[in-house]
Amino acid sequence: MTVLTMLCALGAAAAGGALFTFSDFTMAGLKRLPPAGGIAAMQAINRAAPSPLFMLMLFGTGAACLALMVISGRHPAEPGAVLRLVAGGLYLAGVVAITMGYHVPRNDRLDRVDPGSGEGAEVWAIYQREWIPMKHVRTLAPLVSAVLLMIALTQPAG
Repeated sequence: MTVLTMLCALGAAAAGGALFTFSDFTMAGLKRLPPAGGIAAMQAINRAAPSPLFMLMLFGTGAACLALMVISGRHPAEPGAVLRLVAGGLYLAGVVAITMGYHVPRNDRLDRVDPGSGEGAEVWAIYQREWIPMKHVRTLAPLVSAVLLMIALTQPAG
């Protein structure tokens, strides 16, 4: 249980760090470009993002958090079990669900536009308005999850 909790904490912290770059400076930099440049750059980023290592970090951590939740749910009286359940749920909801249900559809929509078109500029404006606030949520969720998992590791045995 300790090793699985540490792996989940490490994966959540790594995911939070990777996602933080977008919340902090990547999108701010892309907003400074003309729409065609920002669209083209984001399209290239979105096409490169599903790399094996990034997917392993993002979704492998989700699978590990799910396993952690199942084990913790079977032993709710164990020290740190509630924290592990909350942290796992936060990661799954805040990273996996938001990625698949919110960000991927918007990324797919942006991918279908011609960066130099009027439609592209309209979609880019909507994309930034909708995508960025949820990106902040998707950044905070794994970071809070990592903190909760680290606190769970410090809980003394009963």
